[in-house]
Amino acid sequence: MKIDMHCHVKEGSVDSKVGLEEYISTLKDCGFDGMLITDHDTYKGYRYWKEHIKGKRHKDFVVLKGIEYDTCDAGHILCIMPQEVKMRILELRGLPVSILIDIVHRHGGILGPAHPCGEKYLSFATTKRYFRAPEIAKRFDFFEVFNACESKESNEGASRLASRYKKVGIGGSDSHRPDCIGTGYTILPRRVTCETELISLIREKAPVEAGGRLYGKTTKDKMGRANKILVYSFWIYNKMGEIIKRRKRRQKGEIENPLNAIDPIEIPLLENGKHKKAE
Repeated sequence: MKIDMHCHVKEGSVDSKVGLEEYISTLKDCGFDGMLITDHDTYKGYRYWKEHIKGKRHKDFVVLKGIEYDTCDAGHILCIMPQEVKMRILELRGLPVSILIDIVHRHGGILGPAHPCGEKYLSFATTKRYFRAPEIAKRFDFFEVFNACESKESNEGASRLASRYKKVGIGGSDSHRPDCIGTGYTILPRRVTCETELISLIREKAPVEAGGRLYGKTTKDKMGRANKILVYSFWIYNKMGEIIKRRKRRQKGEIENPLNAIDPIEIPLLENGKHKKAE
């Protein structure tokens, strides 16, 4: 099964120039069987699929829900949660990567760094968090080893990280523009129809192939050295977002990821225990 595991659509990402309908049609023309929507800190793109397209058009094409989360200390992390698991806290950027890993794993999901050897602040292996504690990489489930919008050297570095930590390597286009669609891919050994099946496949470390062709027309390619201005601007933007959304994250965390979490199946047993004590 050929799938693009890093996709941005304009219904969810403000910096994307491609609508979901166009994205799907182009991928199908390129021989793809599915896509993972990974908009920045939001599921709006996937919600658009569920509300306007799913079950009506493109019934032969698999669209999966993911997110590209902006951490406060480890760059961009791709997260995939099981089918029907809704975590609004993942739409509030700014969590430390260690807490993000705890939340995603606790609720049955998987995660891994996007373009891990890319730009400073945006990519895991170029952050202070990695240099201070590189072994946190062992806690990831996969690495993005091919990103069409990165350089050859960046992708080679990502592949070395995946090999070093014995993790599955995935690929995607990271497309924000029409002419970039289909430039990166992941080939799965069997067909998946939902996020839960994809999670199981990656957890069992099934043989996955990642590859594609480099896009070479990104904003950083055009800006050259001036791209550093964009990189530092992102750092300021991310830091401000982390501060502004701190209160909302704490509130959502208390609801969705409580420290004393109780499995729903245990609630009747606990209630029976209370009744017996009262008697």
